[in-house]
Amino acid sequence: MGWIIYLQLSRFWTPPRFLQGTTWLKSHLFALVNRVKHPIFEPNNPLLVNNPHVLVPFLEHELYIDGRVPDFSSFTSPKLLATHVPFASLLKLVQDSKTKLVYSCRNPRDTFISMWHFTNNLLRHHNDTILLKKCLIFSVRG
Repeated sequence: MGWIIYLQLSRFWTPPRFLQGTTWLKSHLFALVNRVKHPIFEPNNPLLVNNPHVLVPFLEHELYIDGRVPDFSSFTSPKLLATHVPFASLLKLVQDSKTKLVYSCRNPRDTFISMWHFTNNLLRHHNDTILLKKCLIFSVRG
């Protein structure tokens, strides 16, 4: 048997595999931006009761879905939003605005491997997996 490593985060222990990708990035950003409003050891810190994807929603997956237009005035300040849209594809109005944008992108190899693991985790419930080579071909073709 090998070692199982867990890290303690605040009041719970978690395996390191959960400390990566978009969820982890959103958690860090929310904690950083809201460090005064919601100190990390506060018992009702939103990160202890909400998924980071709820706290930092995706524009294209949750806010602008089915023709809806969100009311950003109801959002707390500062507003944290996520998108998969490349910076160059954002509206010129957004690119030229005085709004502070933090744009981070992942290494394409990391993104590919994450997608491969994610897909295999979904397929594992159906007793099937996708080969790395096949996934790479799908990825390259878009």
